[in-house]
This record gives sequence, C-alpha cells and structure tokens, in this order.
Amino acid sequence: MSDLSRTTAPKIIAIANQKGGVGKTTTSINLAAGLAELGCRVLLVDLDPQGNASTGIGIEPDQREVTTYDILAGDANLYDAVQETRIANLLAIPANTDLSSADIELISNEKRSFLLYDALRQPSVDAFALDYIIIDCPPSLNLLTINAMVAADSVIVPLQSEFYALEGLSQLMLTIREVRQTANPDLRIEGVVLTMFDRRNNLSTQVEQDARENLKDLVFKTMIPRNVRLSEAPSYAMSIMEYDPNSRGANAYRELAAELIQRQA
Repeated sequence: MSDLSRTTAPKIIAIANQKGGVGKTTTSINLAAGLAELGCRVLLVDLDPQGNASTGIGIEPDQREVTTYDILAGDANLYDAVQETRIANLLAIPANTDLSSADIELISNEKRSFLLYDALRQPSVDAFALDYIIIDCPPSLNLLTINAMVAADSVIVPLQSEFYALEGLSQLMLTIREVRQTANPDLRIEGVVLTMFDRRNNLSTQVEQDARENLKDLVFKTMIPRNVRLSEAPSYAMSIMEYDPNSRGANAYRELAAELIQRQA
C-alpha cells in the first residue's frame, strides 16, 4: 500500500479510553501490526508512562534511549526517536516512566496541548512514508491524552463488553467535544470497537446490542473476542500476529485493520 514517493500525510489515530483494562494497548499493538501485515507503513507512538505498548512489541527498557517524553519536552527530534521493530512495516516510538511527570513539567508551556501535534508534523516524518500513526494513550484524560487528541485525525475507543460499559463513554465524549471546540475542530470518532467479547455470555450480547442501538455505525462490525492467546502474547513481548497468527484474536485484529482501511476508502 505504501508508496515511498507519495506526499500524502499519514492518518493519525488515537486509541483512547480513560478506563483501564478495556484492551486499549492490546488494540494499539495489534491493530498496528494488522495494518502492517496488510502492507501499510505504520508508526506506533507509545504515550502511556507504563510503556506497555513498547514492551508488547519487543522494545526492552534499555533500548528506549529516546522516548515520547523527550519529544514532548523538546529534547529530541522525532526522527531520532523512531525505532524499527521485528514486524515488517511497523515502526515505533517507545515510552518510559519519564512520561508520568509530563503533566507537571509541561504545564507552564503555552503550547502544551500542541506538542505532539507539532512533533508528528515535522518534515522529517515524511522520510518514513507512513500510512498510519497509531497513538496508544494512557488510561486517563490528562495532558498526554489531550495531546494525542489534538494531534489526531480521529479516535478509536475500545469498549469492554461489560456492565456499565456505555456509561463510561460519556466523559470521553465530552473531552473529545472540548478538544473539537478549542484545538482540533476536525477531530472525529473513527469508531468504537467491542473488546473481550464472548458470544456465550448474555451480558456481552446485551452490551453489543446497546452499543449498536446507541452509537449506530460508529461501532465497528469487527468485535475482538475474549481469547487466551491475546492475553498471553504481551508476556512474550509479541503482537498476536507473531505469537499465534492463526488464533481467533489474530484473525479479529486482521479483520479490524481491513475494516479500518475500508472506512478510509
């Protein structure tokens, strides 16, 4: 899909939900890997101080010499932070715990909400000929998540198939609306992806029904199943495409990647 001579800007997507444990990082890693497998050039930006997305694609802590914190703080150029990964077509900018102090350290910067926006639009980005930039946000609506939303074209919201799942969306939707009004009028919701879905569980089916009734076409057709192989992959520092390419989880993320590409067509 990628054309090294093309000049079109990559599609920037933030993966966000202020609730933890909904499959946000799993979705960031495996959607990025799925897009890369389909031939897209993808940059995964780890914006979570826990650095789980970095770990999940095999970037060890001692390999994170230049991180997203360095970029936001203005101490490094984006070009120097980008790393190759084991996965063809997938690049990454890692994170570490330095990011946890970003809210306090960057608060006095007048452009504090636009730091990632500016970084991802440096001319050096063109050298990577990217189709997509996927941003893994922290599980909170802090300055880091605001930076991701200001920088992004759209947001994908992972939604766990559990009781009260939809109620947790209201604060996120409010934040997206505020970002639209103040900093990024073109920001839109790319879609909501149901995660940890189990057809044998009546609650999962009820959550799906409620989500589709309330959010209509915003909900991706593809649903991510509850799959033990998906849970195991991060402990081996692998995407599901590497760990078990024939698993239900791998096939689901391939389908999600294909559905996303189709939405862009």
